[in-house]
Amino acid sequence: RGKLLRRTRKREVYHLEEAVIAGHPEARHNLACYEKRNGNIERALKHYIIAANLGYDSSIQSLKGCYKGGTVGKEDFAAALRRHQAAVDATKSPQRKAASIAQAAGKFRSSGYILLEH
Repeated sequence: RGKLLRRTRKREVYHLEEAVIAGHPEARHNLACYEKRNGNIERALKHYIIAANLGYDSSIQSLKGCYKGGTVGKEDFAAALRRHQAAVDATKSPQRKAASIAQAAGKFRSSGYILLEH
């Protein structure tokens, strides 16, 4: 059973790393959590910072906890916070806002199309 668990864990990490290479911020955050659990704090912080720079909210929250715990310096946290905000701002557009409003109003069909009112 232990051997199977180790092999499964290796496979999980392999797939996380593949997703990280493909640019998935959530996978990078999950890899940071894995590294932190295994005591690789410096490596975990690097992954958290990169995911935060991509606009991933959970990573900025994790960095905030590390800052409060003294693991991350004030300058590093402030820089990550600025880059996180810049990434979030870069994803804002009038089309996204309209889609968000339409989704909240229930005007999306299951196919993803917006129902237009005449």
